[in-house]
Amino acid sequence: MQAPTDAKMNHLLAALPAAEWERWLDQLERVQMPLGQVLYESGATLTHAYFPTTAIVSLLYVMENGASAEIAVAGNEGMVGISLFMGGGSTPSRAVVQSAGQGFRVRSQFIKEEFDRAGAVMHLLLRYTQALITQMSQTAVCNRHHTLDQQLCRWLLLSLDRLQGNELVMTQELIANMLGVRREGVTEGALRLQAAGLIRYARGHISVLDRAGLEARTCECYAVVKKEYGRLLPQQIAS
Repeated sequence: MQAPTDAKMNHLLAALPAAEWERWLDQLERVQMPLGQVLYESGATLTHAYFPTTAIVSLLYVMENGASAEIAVAGNEGMVGISLFMGGGSTPSRAVVQSAGQGFRVRSQFIKEEFDRAGAVMHLLLRYTQALITQMSQTAVCNRHHTLDQQLCRWLLLSLDRLQGNELVMTQELIANMLGVRREGVTEGALRLQAAGLIRYARGHISVLDRAGLEARTCECYAVVKKEYGRLLPQQIAS
């Protein structure tokens, strides 16, 4: 069977050895991932694992009062649905598409069977899981100890790493929900970054004008996460 032409835009799928790739070909289903689509809700049983190629998915923890905060993002470097092979089957987080695009998915039973082979796929998925845990841990530290401007820069850089261009379609309200802060705080932070010549923001579109400037302004958390992904995964997230 001919390989999907863009499936290997996802770094995990691209890292599958030839024998494993042959098994995966018939299982990969191309999916559209529109902005705001909920891939799974908190506590729900997962039916598929998702491998974004051009989309970005936000993993959110939702409080009882409806408030939420982002704990990690997943894009072309990884996947959504690690609880399928970690033994849980469900998770207390919610997965929402934060940047529209495409991806692929496989059935939950298939990825469980692949993991249980205890071969190359298992080791690849465990390395990705370790990198994702690092991102979650660093996000918690960042939200507690660093300024909103630093958090905003970190969030923008992590999103940029998972996109092909330098523009994000994202409202301030959505960013506020991701960071777990008031919308007014995001507005003030975005205006400061714009005044510094680092971004241009208009009508839900954020254009990054000075990536190096964002990296200089952010905290150590971004570099820690990027380095760990590069160490653990076969392809570094492109800068």
